[in-house]
Amino acid sequence: MKLVLLGESAVGKSSITLRFVRNEFTESQEPTIGAAFLARNISCQDYTVRFEIWDTAGQERYHSLAPMYYRGAPAAVVVYDVTDRNSYEKAKKWVQQLKEEQRETTTIALAGNKRDLPNHKVTIQEAQEYAVAEGLIFHETSALSNYGITELFKELADKLPKKSSALVADGGMTKLLDDDKSGGCGC
Repeated sequence: MKLVLLGESAVGKSSITLRFVRNEFTESQEPTIGAAFLARNISCQDYTVRFEIWDTAGQERYHSLAPMYYRGAPAAVVVYDVTDRNSYEKAKKWVQQLKEEQRETTTIALAGNKRDLPNHKVTIQEAQEYAVAEGLIFHETSALSNYGITELFKELADKLPKKSSALVADGGMTKLLDDDKSGGCGC
């Protein structure tokens, strides 16, 4: 299942991805150029969702490439830094762009990263209210302390509609989910 991470530079997209996929955190993460690709399976009751994660560059000069990565993606995580109000405002623009261009076919999660840092500029309540109003999944996360990372991806897997593009494993057998059945994996 294709999943794309979007957000401004230095909000922690790569750190979230590395924490989820490899359970690693690097203090001095190099900026992503273009996009990076990683994959991980996540178990959900009687089957497994394979997330094929595209970690996109946040620098302004790469924004025009984003549609190439999120086109056709059933899932997206839009990340902002809880200590940077500007990154939150730009995250809302990413959400609107996804909704307009993907026509509500993408399940979107909003992740407020760096919750371990002091001086939050965006409250949990504000972000939750926005997420509810927009129909988004919302989690505060910390890639540094590994807070909320697994929960974010599990809830996203649970909310994804079951479509034929979702690879699952059932009792050791690999199969495709039936087309257009609603519901998620029940993680």
